[in-house]
Amino acid sequence: MQSKVEGLFIGTPKPFRGDSASAIARDPVEGPVELGWTGFEGDQVADPVHHGGWDKAVHLYPSDHYPFWRKKLPDHDRLRRFGAFGENITAPGFAEHEVKIGDRFRMGDALVEISHGRQPCWKLDHHFGRPDMMATIVNTGRSGLYLRVIEQAAVAAGDAIERTERPDHDWTVARAFALLIQPGKRDPGALKDLAQLETLAEAWRQRARGLAGG
Repeated sequence: MQSKVEGLFIGTPKPFRGDSASAIARDPVEGPVELGWTGFEGDQVADPVHHGGWDKAVHLYPSDHYPFWRKKLPDHDRLRRFGAFGENITAPGFAEHEVKIGDRFRMGDALVEISHGRQPCWKLDHHFGRPDMMATIVNTGRSGLYLRVIEQAAVAAGDAIERTERPDHDWTVARAFALLIQPGKRDPGALKDLAQLETLAEAWRQRARGLAGG
């Protein structure tokens, strides 16, 4: 698989709603940016309990999903450019059913690994000024995903992304998201299997264990 960085975005916390803050309104960056263990240089999160850290160093949103959103919300200003979902990286070829937990990619000079999908929250509803964004993402599985950093290096818009390793299992981001986040009957056996997946983010492994009953 080969792809490219169609957009790179950096943000800092800004007033959001009431007393809350968010860095979801990220700005495009030209030129190389250092990617460290916990994210891009200069990028910050407002809620370090639920965002950022080793398993959430980079939020990637597939550019493949933008046509769907632009058709659903044809006049929405946020969708006129990439970065609308608060992602650090926009890139094609990362639809959730096409990539696996543990897939590794050379992105620019950095090496990254898929850790889990993004679980949407109310902030997306507020960001877009609509009450149904989170629900639509959950129902359609257009979640985006998180990457952990295996080798630190600089990344720039326009850089190539090439898969370097493909794990020998069938846990796509979409399958894990469906089991853990989407409503429906849970499969205890699949949950126990998923909880043992070492490349899955620890938060989702814990969720799998909890849903499986311990």
